[in-house]
Amino acid sequence: MSHGTPQTTARKGWALAFLAFAQLIAALDYNIVYVALPDIGRELGFSAQTLQWVVSAYALAFGGFLLLGGRAADLLGRRNMFVLALVLYGGGSLIGGFAGSPGLLVTARAIQGLGGALLIPATLSLIATTFDEGAERTRALAIWGGAGAGGLALGSLLGGVLTNAFGWESVFFVNVPLAAVVIVGALAFLPAGGRVPGRSFDIPGAVIATAGVSALVFGLVQGPELGWGSPYTIGTLVGGVVLVAVFLAMQARTADPLLPLSLFRNRSHATAVAITFIFMGTFGSQYYFFTVYLQDVLKFDALQTGLGFLPLAVLNVVGTKIGEKMVGRTGARGTMITGLLLGTAGMVLFALLMSTDGSYAPLLAGIVFLSIGQGVTWTGMWVAAATGVAPEQQGVASATASTSQQIGSAVGLAILVAIAAPASRSGVADFVGGLQTAVYVSAALTLIGVAIAFATSSPKAAARPASAEPAGHKTTTDSPVA
Repeated sequence: MSHGTPQTTARKGWALAFLAFAQLIAALDYNIVYVALPDIGRELGFSAQTLQWVVSAYALAFGGFLLLGGRAADLLGRRNMFVLALVLYGGGSLIGGFAGSPGLLVTARAIQGLGGALLIPATLSLIATTFDEGAERTRALAIWGGAGAGGLALGSLLGGVLTNAFGWESVFFVNVPLAAVVIVGALAFLPAGGRVPGRSFDIPGAVIATAGVSALVFGLVQGPELGWGSPYTIGTLVGGVVLVAVFLAMQARTADPLLPLSLFRNRSHATAVAITFIFMGTFGSQYYFFTVYLQDVLKFDALQTGLGFLPLAVLNVVGTKIGEKMVGRTGARGTMITGLLLGTAGMVLFALLMSTDGSYAPLLAGIVFLSIGQGVTWTGMWVAAATGVAPEQQGVASATASTSQQIGSAVGLAILVAIAAPASRSGVADFVGGLQTAVYVSAALTLIGVAIAFATSSPKAAARPASAEPAGHKTTTDSPVA
């Protein structure tokens, strides 16, 4: 970060450190609970049908409130929402650690999910408004992305270590001091900001958007268990689609929308939203299949599974650094395409190297391509999502991409698990065959992201900071992917 005085540069460095640390906490929290699920179910009396809500309650609150969180960051102050999000994370974690019943633990997970819905758009908009568009912001996003990628993989390891040593409660308690440290750092180093005058929350829009997205996420989460042909599943999904359609119609007519539809005239942002959906549905689902293969086929225990994720963590961070360099040389578009193609190759190798009598070592070939590709794509797509977006819309822009991320994760995992599941009931060979088929399908779907990047972007577009253009210039509404 070469711009500004040494004091300003140092302050930006500390700000980025705490923003990245917050992302590490959020990513750890997303994965850390998985390894502890068997102990949680056994000790709190969850049934096989209700245990999924330890995960689903988080996903439902996270996905449902993201747009509201983005609007709140833009209107009520990004640092204010960042701190509130961490208070919710810490408070939800404390309640979860002391929970003695299924209902209280599910409530705690919903509170954590609400914290996530406020945290992600606040964090991304703070990065977008604190660091200049171009090399400085790209580097910040790479560091933030590396922290998140590492947190996702390290969450499984830490979950295994803590559960084995201190019990399942520790996977919740560990978040409390971490959140407290980031809150202190945020108040000291992040730029303050208050309410934007003359603008409103669009309460009707917020209610309908939250209800619609929540219904979609709920239907996708419950679909595998209730059956996709269940009237309850169909009704929930149709209701979600109708509510989202009503919400979009309202946004086109209101003077102060919750989601400015002009954002989607920005080709860079629109492309990033589409690729984020595909990315999480394909790359994001590989954590599930990797865990299942290690535990159910290779018979790894919780700690061994966590250790198995270490190469993914390291290589993800390497990928984000490669992505940072690539954005400066080839633009966000070329970076995303390269990352998606690397990931596709990794998925194909991973599927080919699965076997009923295999071992961990051969999988490393697929892990290398998949994890580096993931890091490269992650950096490119978040740079693209923020490019050409006005400062006062950075919160809702990041929330839009994050909402696409959450829905993509739910849709992708639901489809891929349904592909893998029928064969999984017929013995180990068919079980592995089902996993392989799901991973091959993931690779094929990833290529759709490559096609979108080619189809919606100009290959000769050059990156230009939005600040170089006058307010209202075409760059902020029709910016090609750099």
